[in-house]
Amino acid sequence: MSKSLKLTLDIVIGAAIPILVLKYGTAPLGALNAYLTAAMIPVVWVLLDLLVITRRFNFITAFVGLTSLMRGALAFWYVDGLLFALKDSASYVVSFLVFGATAMLGSPVTRAIALQGLSPDTPEREQQMERLLDEPTVGYAMKKAGILIGVTNLAAGAVNFVINYRVVLAPFNTPAFNDQVANVNAITRFVLVLPDMVAIFFAFSMMYKAMYALLPANHGGDSDAGDFWTLLARREDAVTLVTTGDANGAALGADDVHTRAVRQAREEFGLS
Repeated sequence: MSKSLKLTLDIVIGAAIPILVLKYGTAPLGALNAYLTAAMIPVVWVLLDLLVITRRFNFITAFVGLTSLMRGALAFWYVDGLLFALKDSASYVVSFLVFGATAMLGSPVTRAIALQGLSPDTPEREQQMERLLDEPTVGYAMKKAGILIGVTNLAAGAVNFVINYRVVLAPFNTPAFNDQVANVNAITRFVLVLPDMVAIFFAFSMMYKAMYALLPANHGGDSDAGDFWTLLARREDAVTLVTTGDANGAALGADDVHTRAVRQAREEFGLS
């Protein structure tokens, strides 16, 4: 399944269909059944994708799966008002803790994301990647990327809380409550995704810039992203030989670094 198709299905099944169930399923299903059905649809979709469709187990899929399960479990906490606003914003707080707090504590999870994104397919490449990620400039970029993603989620969570607190005023297990939740979700499940995606894109670009900046120049070679492993192997050779002035030791130019980093980030989003 292509990344663009996956993103479309995530939006349709994870956001659009639950809103429609809340809006138009409350009358035939009942308020509680419609609320639970709308809450469980995204959970079932995430688990189906994780266990049956893609069957890809890594940090990101594990995080998405656990977050989805948390949302599903919280659906059975029947609250309204302030507590509902807190409940609906809990996933943003978790994202802040996972990305922002770990980065502030010096162990950013963005390192695992970088390893996953570039997917070293041999033990040798994995060791080369680990050495590259151990470089101070790369580690600093990983930390900034994690903080950027975490703070963005915290801000989105605050906005989500305020909107829910001001709009979802009806008592739980009523048609009015479901309708108000659907109205809020029609805003938050789409609008608040945008700053998160922008933050992730810039965070990825930041990480890849730091990595590509340490790779040797590719004189006369193509500029495809697949060139990364060749350049990384050259860097390893240069470090091993401990030579200076060699062509392999010349760093990529700033423009080339930016181009490659943005291309790599776009590939992560399925845009290339």
